[in-house]
Amino acid sequence: MAYITLNRKSLAINYSYLQQLFKKNSIEWAPVLKMLCGNKTYLEYVLSLGDEQVCDARLSNLKKIKSINPNKETIYIKPPAKRSIANVVKYADVSFNTEFTTIKWLSEEAVKQEKIHRIIIMIELGDLREGILGEHLMTFYKKIFELPNITVSGIGANLNCLSGIMPSKDKLIQLSLYEQLIEAKFGKKIEYVSGGSSVMIPLLLNKQIPKGVNHFRIGETLFFGVDLFRNKTISKMKNDVFMLYAEIIEVTEKSIVPYGEMEENPSGETLEINPEDYGKNHSRGILDIGLLDISNTEFIIPVDKEISFIGASSDMLVVDLSKTSKKYKVGDLVMFKMKYMGALRIMNSEYIEKKLI
Repeated sequence: MAYITLNRKSLAINYSYLQQLFKKNSIEWAPVLKMLCGNKTYLEYVLSLGDEQVCDARLSNLKKIKSINPNKETIYIKPPAKRSIANVVKYADVSFNTEFTTIKWLSEEAVKQEKIHRIIIMIELGDLREGILGEHLMTFYKKIFELPNITVSGIGANLNCLSGIMPSKDKLIQLSLYEQLIEAKFGKKIEYVSGGSSVMIPLLLNKQIPKGVNHFRIGETLFFGVDLFRNKTISKMKNDVFMLYAEIIEVTEKSIVPYGEMEENPSGETLEINPEDYGKNHSRGILDIGLLDISNTEFIIPVDKEISFIGASSDMLVVDLSKTSKKYKVGDLVMFKMKYMGALRIMNSEYIEKKLI
């Protein structure tokens, strides 16, 4: 058995910290809830914490959010696919966009649904994920301005999401300048300059965010309390919102070195043998969770720092219990903290129980 917990108290502390931080700096923010993978119990709790907009990259999750609170303003945080247009207009009040053809489809569908659909135009600032090139922005905006039932609510950018390009004050100044150019040329107010994700928070704490940037989308720091520049927990935030528990299903003293003819394992890995390990034994524990659930052991961190990973298969993890001072036995639970991608993968596993504590 394995399960993941969401700690209400810790999450409330992180949410409140971010609310106060952004309010102090006259910035609006929207929690990114894709981490919750549509879990209704978790969604209901997070939605009760504040009136902010919420973001997700899955329409099924936005549908659940609207079923819980029809008045909650939702943002779809990736460019829509053609076959999803009707549901984007139905369940997202705002969507990120980079293609005129897509926005035209959104316009046509918004007319059908008798709705005004708002968009945020994403601009490329160097990370080379989604975003139009800045030199095309004026022409792009002019064409969108002529479409019915579409309102441009803002411009935005993503950094560090694909290529690992880190944000800087200069890049954010560049983004806010685009807003000023649009307003000057077209006489239209741009409501949001959406500066980015959790990776921007260290800049805000160091007063490096230009005044024009007035909107953030925050997921990882909300759920993990992390400063992504230093990879450390931000003071006054909590890093135990999510915890993973995996049950021990075998504890045995076994040889360190496997025996028999050796080939690649199902993961395509070939074990490297240290000659000094021949003839030695150690205590090995098997946990009731595997790569099917966690993808990679690098994304989960044992709370007991004396436990290390030996290997993993699709349904089981094998750990070295030789160095720990605790006497683990079958039926005990091993507790893990998680990195963002580890928790995301586990939350997406239907085999792992989710608990609200």
